[in-house]
Amino acid sequence: MTFVPPGSGWPDDPARPDTPVANDPGEVEGLASASRTLAELTARQSVCRACPRLVEWREEVATVRRRAFATETYWGRPVAGWGEDRPQILIVGLAPAAHGGNRTGRIFTGDRSGDWLFASLHRTGLAARETSVRAGDGQRLLGTRMAAAVRCAPPENKPAPQERAACFPWLAREVELVAESLRVVVALGGFAWQAVWPALREAGYALPRPRPAFGHGVEVELSRGGTSARLLGCYHPSQQNTFTGRVTAEMLDEVFTRADVLRGL
Repeated sequence: MTFVPPGSGWPDDPARPDTPVANDPGEVEGLASASRTLAELTARQSVCRACPRLVEWREEVATVRRRAFATETYWGRPVAGWGEDRPQILIVGLAPAAHGGNRTGRIFTGDRSGDWLFASLHRTGLAARETSVRAGDGQRLLGTRMAAAVRCAPPENKPAPQERAACFPWLAREVELVAESLRVVVALGGFAWQAVWPALREAGYALPRPRPAFGHGVEVELSRGGTSARLLGCYHPSQQNTFTGRVTAEMLDEVFTRADVLRGL
């Protein structure tokens, strides 16, 4: 088996064997818009097969596996959003890593970028533990939720434009379902910044024009139905960024401390 079958007992698997599967972008749009709850939405996200190249890649990685994880079972499916159902903070990234989320079944989990991210979230009071190793390990997000703009691990961490477009309805509907409680959105990296902008618009947020450029610590005021929120930019804690010092632990902590302050306003 090249992926974990839905409903087969994987910890925190949101899907069941009868969860409807999107096989093309049109079906993604239909299933996302018809999802009435986060539970229904995440279940449908986690079995999506709309992008043939991504399906082939994620399942190939789950079959071949990295030597360090050769004895492990890989998730090998789309990685759904997770965390609080009524979050004040939403963290959005690009896509799962081939041997991170695609292996562990949880976004930002099981790779070095995730190690940096969860350590910072724990230090700033947004995660119960300083590490996250795989789904079902006891980690909890506190007042916070995580999602990716693209739900499948892409080759070379580069989803194609049509794959980004196909996956967009999942993110847009997730933002809409959490918008009532949401006070802060943190975009990890420039692509997440670009991807979350139209998702916020579809969820009913009033956005400034022109769109502010992405940058670390950039802060944009948003409003929806008389309620204010903020969009924060944060450099992605990729190995390239952390090895070169473009991102430091202090820089991450500053962004998430600011998010924690803003959610209480």
